[in-house]
Amino acid sequence: MERQELHAALNEAGVADSCYRIEGVHEPVPTPTDFLFLRQASDGVWETGVYERGTYEVIARHPSEQVACAHLLHLLL
Repeated sequence: MERQELHAALNEAGVADSCYRIEGVHEPVPTPTDFLFLRQASDGVWETGVYERGTYEVIARHPSEQVACAHLLHLLL
């Protein structure tokens, strides 16, 4: 599963748009107060984590987009 497929799966499952941010695919505006995220780090590794009180906290680093997408899907469902 890639980011676009993840976004479609979350929409189909009825997960609120404000609960997550997927870099380059789903970036809610205005930025919600708290949400889970998936992004690519500067070193090329994919990260999942939580944004709370203005701070990004990485929960896990993943070797591929597919593994990161599976992790975010698990966190949100």
